Amino acid sequence: MGTVEEAHNVKVLGSGTRFIVLAHGLGTDQSVWKHFVPHLLPDYRVILYDIMGAGTTNPDYFDFERYSSLEGHAYDLLAILEELGVHSCIFVGHSVSAMIGAVASIARPDLFLKLIMLSASPRYLNDVDYYGGFEQEDLDQLFDAMAANYKAWCSGFAPLAVGGDMASVAVQEFSRTLFNMRPDIALIVARTIFQSDMRQVLGLVTVPCHIIQSKKDMAVPVVVSEYLHQRLGGDSIVEVMATDGHLPQLSSPDIVIPVLLKHIQHDIAV
Repeated sequence: MGTVEEAHNVKVLGSGTRFIVLAHGLGTDQSVWKHFVPHLLPDYRVILYDIMGAGTTNPDYFDFERYSSLEGHAYDLLAILEELGVHSCIFVGHSVSAMIGAVASIARPDLFLKLIMLSASPRYLNDVDYYGGFEQEDLDQLFDAMAANYKAWCSGFAPLAVGGDMASVAVQEFSRTLFNMRPDIALIVARTIFQSDMRQVLGLVTVPCHIIQSKKDMAVPVVVSEYLHQRLGGDSIVEVMATDGHLPQLSSPDIVIPVLLKHIQHDIAV
């Protein structure tokens, strides 16, 4: 196993000839796909990895300068594909990983057959003629709470993000992976994500994009999916699911899995 694969806990499962890459968002790790993976194994080779900073990665590998922008994570993704010898894949990115996949696809469009973006946002901050869902003071309060008492923040944030209470298995699972992150790393990752603005690069994305969004998501308003659809440079389609929360693959797998499979198997009609 190469150093990149080891650093990101890369796993390659399944026996198909086509590759699917599953990438997770803030506060989770590759286990967020546990309900989905079994449905892919008969037909695809599934690549799972942890983005740097996840609680399952070695904190010594976390370069605070490199990961102060999404480009550092995009280069990691390209390095993983290169090390595995993957020449073409379908990329499924949840939350921030949807934008990481977009950046990677701008650098190497030949590697990506399509991007499937689940709960994706190019910018979380509201702006003139743009509704991202957050004001700067909201984010400052979030960062202050993380810095003051990370464990308490995790307990409060997890139910809000998932869209359930602490008794929910999905909330407990997200709480676990969120709490596994080292607090200082979690804070810099959250700052990088929530303060990012990827709107200017959307037009450079030329590979087909399938945008999948929960009807109710505290982190990403539904209007953001339409914004992506209008501004991505390649062909794109949107599907809004009757699900709650930012992690529907954990909280509503019975709804999400058929939708993801449909978008993996079908090309956009042009």
